[in-house]
Amino acid sequence: MTSKPRKIQTPSEPNRGQPLKLKGKRVITNSLRSPRHEERENKPVSGSSHPHRHFSHSAPLLKQAEESDLIYGRHPVLSALESQRNLNRIWITTRLRYDHRFHHLILQAKESGTVIDEVEPRRLDQITDGANHQGIAAQIAPYAYIELPDLIAQAKSVTDPVIVVADGITDPHNLGAIIRTAEAIGAQGLVIPQRRAAGITSTVVKVAAGALENFPVARVVNLSRALEELKEAGFWIYGTAATGSEPLHTVNFSGPIVLVVGSEGEGLSMLTQRSCDVLVSIPLLGKTPSLNASVAAGMALYEIYRQRSLNTLYLDKLQKPL
Repeated sequence: MTSKPRKIQTPSEPNRGQPLKLKGKRVITNSLRSPRHEERENKPVSGSSHPHRHFSHSAPLLKQAEESDLIYGRHPVLSALESQRNLNRIWITTRLRYDHRFHHLILQAKESGTVIDEVEPRRLDQITDGANHQGIAAQIAPYAYIELPDLIAQAKSVTDPVIVVADGITDPHNLGAIIRTAEAIGAQGLVIPQRRAAGITSTVVKVAAGALENFPVARVVNLSRALEELKEAGFWIYGTAATGSEPLHTVNFSGPIVLVVGSEGEGLSMLTQRSCDVLVSIPLLGKTPSLNASVAAGMALYEIYRQRSLNTLYLDKLQKPL
């Protein structure tokens, strides 16, 4: 396995080592980290993912406001009901209301104050603007983000936790896909910036397909400061970039990890790159120059999982002595 390369210093790291010059870049030697991490040059790069999706700006502002708190489809609404998430109103067809998967959950939600409307499929078509609602839609209360210190405390309750950071993901479909993959792989949570990035909207909830009910998300004002806080908590910061300094499969992922994924069009910002301990890349053999942000995140997360599974002793699979 390849050792971790030298870290790029930021102005907020006065006590992380003595700076030195290397090919015009400001790099530090690190005496505070584990000795297993040797020094190596880390080239800052800019990555790119697939281009921004373009949405029509002709839709009324009221429609945009409604979209931010509406979820639809059987699995997303069922997950919200099972986790007892605060729902203001549910629109459901008569046939589905008395389905054994929904009936008692609908009664519980009604007892908690949720308004239940039995409607025809045509009305659901209107509410969801013709989307594939599968006979049910719900108006959710605003998403309750977790505070970053609480997320760190929860994550560190497990061995070798993994936290994902999304640096400026603006496409809610990408954000939802990253959340779904991260929860499925076993990551402990997500951090997103408050500005110039997608928040947890109904589209994100829909794409995440229920994963958000078991996956905490922290929203922070200053992403660089949040990364410094994660470093102080003992996490190593890995940033994904189109031409990063280390191929993904050669990096030894061990200990508490933060995986930073860049935005769809610009990749990681230079400020975020400087906050990373290691920049990693996914080698590509075809003519396509880069990967979709959620696809890159999924591949990196699976590599982390793969390496850790190799180091896990599965006692139930050991051959029993004769």
